[in-house]
Amino acid sequence: MPISRSKKTADTDTLTEPKIVVTAQQSRFHEVDDPASKDIEVNDLSITIGKREILQHTRLVLKAGLRYVFVGRNGLGKSTVLEALAERRIPGIATNLRMLLLDQTMVENAQKGNSILAGDGKDLTVLENVVASDRVRQRLLDDTASLSAVLQDGPGGTSQVVQVYRRLKLERAQRDLEEARLIAKHRSGARGSKARQVELEREAAVKEATQLADNTANEEGTDEVDAAVSMLESLQLNLEAMGSASIEARARTAMIGLGFSVEQIEGPMSKLSGGWQTRAALAAALIQKTDILMLDEPTNFLDLPAVIWLQHYLTTDLANNTTLVVTTHDRDFADAVAERLMILRVNPACTLETFNGTLSNHDAEKRRQIRRMTKMSDALDKKKEHMQSTIQKSAAAAKRSGDDKKLKQAASRKKKLEERTGLEVSAKGTRFKLNRDLAGYHLTARGDIEIPEFDPLVTMTIPEQPPELRNPGSLVSLENVSFTYKKAKKPTLNNIDLIVQPGSRTALVGLNGSGKSTFVNVITSDFSSPSTSPGVLLGTLTLHPQARIAHYTQHETSRLLEIGQANPQLTPLGHLQARHPSIQEQPLRALLSGLSLPSQTQANTPLSALSGGQLVRVAFATCFLPTPPHLLILDEPTTHLDSDSIVALIQALKTYAGAIIVVSHDRFFVRCVVEGQSVKQASTGDDVDQEAEADSSDDEDDKPPGKVYRLTRTSGRMIELTRGMDEYEEVVVRQLAKQGIEV
Repeated sequence: MPISRSKKTADTDTLTEPKIVVTAQQSRFHEVDDPASKDIEVNDLSITIGKREILQHTRLVLKAGLRYVFVGRNGLGKSTVLEALAERRIPGIATNLRMLLLDQTMVENAQKGNSILAGDGKDLTVLENVVASDRVRQRLLDDTASLSAVLQDGPGGTSQVVQVYRRLKLERAQRDLEEARLIAKHRSGARGSKARQVELEREAAVKEATQLADNTANEEGTDEVDAAVSMLESLQLNLEAMGSASIEARARTAMIGLGFSVEQIEGPMSKLSGGWQTRAALAAALIQKTDILMLDEPTNFLDLPAVIWLQHYLTTDLANNTTLVVTTHDRDFADAVAERLMILRVNPACTLETFNGTLSNHDAEKRRQIRRMTKMSDALDKKKEHMQSTIQKSAAAAKRSGDDKKLKQAASRKKKLEERTGLEVSAKGTRFKLNRDLAGYHLTARGDIEIPEFDPLVTMTIPEQPPELRNPGSLVSLENVSFTYKKAKKPTLNNIDLIVQPGSRTALVGLNGSGKSTFVNVITSDFSSPSTSPGVLLGTLTLHPQARIAHYTQHETSRLLEIGQANPQLTPLGHLQARHPSIQEQPLRALLSGLSLPSQTQANTPLSALSGGQLVRVAFATCFLPTPPHLLILDEPTTHLDSDSIVALIQALKTYAGAIIVVSHDRFFVRCVVEGQSVKQASTGDDVDQEAEADSSDDEDDKPPGKVYRLTRTSGRMIELTRGMDEYEEVVVRQLAKQGIEV
């Protein structure tokens, strides 16, 4: 029976539901175990989860040492693709590659005991937990300690050395067997047969090592003592190669860069909140020696100093041979990190598109291509129209004169027009050549001019006009307002002066813990009663008596998820109806549809089954019920939203007539919503030419630019940043430099 050149191999997860099925093309001539190669090249890759297709017959390429940003709409399956990579479900990936995935559920996994930070049930300090997270290093250290203890004239002598050596040899054989089984599972045909033979050989090796470890009759062999010494030397060389001695210093550097204080680093892990546990997990991932490092939304729960430090670390301090794959909703962060893009497309669906450059460069280049190809198509249409008119006139004149020769010439010109008009420039910008640029059988001698398209736009619409206030005036007025928590030694807010007018735009920025949430709570909560207030409020706080204030918090999605888990049958529409029974169903449906939540999802999908981006949309809907607010406060609204949805939200907020206060570390979002920049202006690295800017008026904002304020953690004061987020970035860089952190 002949051996086929390529085979389809599949990995099906039968233990969990829904099942993940991965198939890819493997050639017997494609050696995937080359230790010198750190590249990944997988052809004809398909991934499905349950009945849903994630990728279909696409190509995945990761070149060693490059930084990739993985982008795509919420719910398309970016996390599933990363999970398939990390769990080695994708056939054809070299088994010698060390891969690490830090996903968005690290805190939840830590509580279940299977996180990167799981400390084997021990109450370790944060530093100890981060250092111990490198399982490979920890195993090497344990093996080194075991051998060193018995080789240094331990109490058991030679017999004890042999016992430890045999135990370690058995553990190594068992790990080799697990690896062989994984390889055999992912291969077929001749290569699969060879892999299964290796599996059988390693099963025999495990059996032999087990018998030897259980045999206590002969433990005085000098050969095994020499082998134990060689094993110890090999372990020590491996530890030196991975920089084991410097891991604690690297862990401290990473945690300080991510905002940890010395007290937190030396304190117990159990005292950290979920957000700080996520930072600790990120630090643990950064210090490990990996070939492919995958970070899924690493900027969640990070303030701007930590984000800037992280983007600097990933672009300058990450090992040169480490391949980085990042998913992120922060466009500025993505543009700073990306060398290449992997784009999970909506149209054509289930395909991966690659681009050399940043997301903003990609959008700019695609707009240029659209303009160029549109102009080329228009010019060709005019040329064809002119030529057709000329041919028709020539044919009519030939008919009148009865000149058969001219009739044949007109027919020949018409045939050439139909066959040869089309693309005159190749994709590389060179002159079109038939045998090079249009291989295969075609009905015409030139390719059609295809105008590239963006994926269908995400649109969000919200009610634009809040109810008119009977009495004019400011919505919020703070005069010398200070707030001190009851057990605090100094005020969190100190002498704050701020007036929020109708329709204004205001942004609050600052470090985590600087008082941004406290400021919002002072406005939205009732601190007038000393018995219920968590602290002491001084100064004058005046709220418009008729104004409605809506507050979107960054924890709103978690609350909705808890509500959904408590009531598994509750749908988004049912949730809104329960909160506002007096409102008819149709307006509620229209509001959710305007926020891009499909009708079927509104009425048929439980809250507990919604994605993060869908929960955000439900939370936004609650802010506009029963009526649009006069003041909308948004606390980190971009978390869980993809870049296209963020742009759609920006466009919706630009048309909103009410006042907006934004609390966010997303520089792009603040520049657009508060500072009034267009999406193109705010996109770093977007080198759209002047012609494109002149032709584009899609998101110009007629409102005067808003104001950006920085809350300081040390003094509790509010400082206006006259140059907005650009000035704040400069402040952050100076603060990091004072701490000895160069970015």
